[in-house]
Amino acid sequence: MNKKVTFLIGIIGVSLLFSAFVLGGLLIENYDIFNQYISESYAIDTKYGIYLRVFGYAPGGVMISLFCFLGLNYFQPNTLLKIGFYGIGIFYGLGTIFTGIFPCDSGCNRELIDPSFSQIAHNFSALLMYVLTPLFMILIGLGLKKSTYMSFSIQCLLLGIISSFFVITLGSDLSSEYIGIYQRIIEFLFILWVVLCAFEIKKNGYTL
Repeated sequence: MNKKVTFLIGIIGVSLLFSAFVLGGLLIENYDIFNQYISESYAIDTKYGIYLRVFGYAPGGVMISLFCFLGLNYFQPNTLLKIGFYGIGIFYGLGTIFTGIFPCDSGCNRELIDPSFSQIAHNFSALLMYVLTPLFMILIGLGLKKSTYMSFSIQCLLLGIISSFFVITLGSDLSSEYIGIYQRIIEFLFILWVVLCAFEIKKNGYTL
């Protein structure tokens, strides 16, 4: 697998996710990106939810997981890098697939009144995704600190710290009228990491 193919896998993955984010909001009448979760756009009762899950979130998650598992090889792997890349591949990539397989209930059942198994599985996967992905970014940044990838190391650290801040902000007040914006900022930071990593691999990654 050459660098160009790995690069394309990452870019296609984030393109699929970004398209699903945008289309999900546009396809639902009166959907408010400021105070509604992304998951509400593909909840179990939404008209186009199944299409967003099958053609957007599932393949996007697969691509991002594959990108992380392959991308590690283009750096000088060490323990921190392995934990970071595999962690993002599992908890963000596979986690995105999992939240698509198990969509939330209507309106994402924010009060968790008699939640379905799908809602519980969805919430648990999303919780792990948002709590751990920023930490894995930080680990990658630390793992690259003494390498020739200093600029990417700094980018990883900044994205990890900033996304951690918004995860804490989101979790501290789930009734906020801006939860939709907080979540979209977090997702944007996650996919921005994939894009920056893809370009780093394409430009400076080792040739296998």
